[in-house]
Amino acid sequence: MESKEFGVLTFESTHHAIEGEKLFKNLGLKFKTIPTPREITSSCGLSIKFDLKHINEVEEIANEKSLAIKGIYKLWKENAKNNIEKVY
Repeated sequence: MESKEFGVLTFESTHHAIEGEKLFKNLGLKFKTIPTPREITSSCGLSIKFDLKHINEVEEIANEKSLAIKGIYKLWKENAKNNIEKVY
């Protein structure tokens, strides 16, 4: 049974996701911009995927910089199935 965990930061709009992407890039954080997983929302949009070991830092930056986020999620794949847990 294979399991891979990562964090996903979702935004209010694509515009806000691009702002978040620029901010994280300027701060030197490792991340990847991805389409928002459909398990989180069926609407289109971009999200930021990050290593879960940085979840506290991501939450702190989102709050300090007043990013327009929808939520922070823990996502893990188990046997090709996505599982989601809202963290913030």
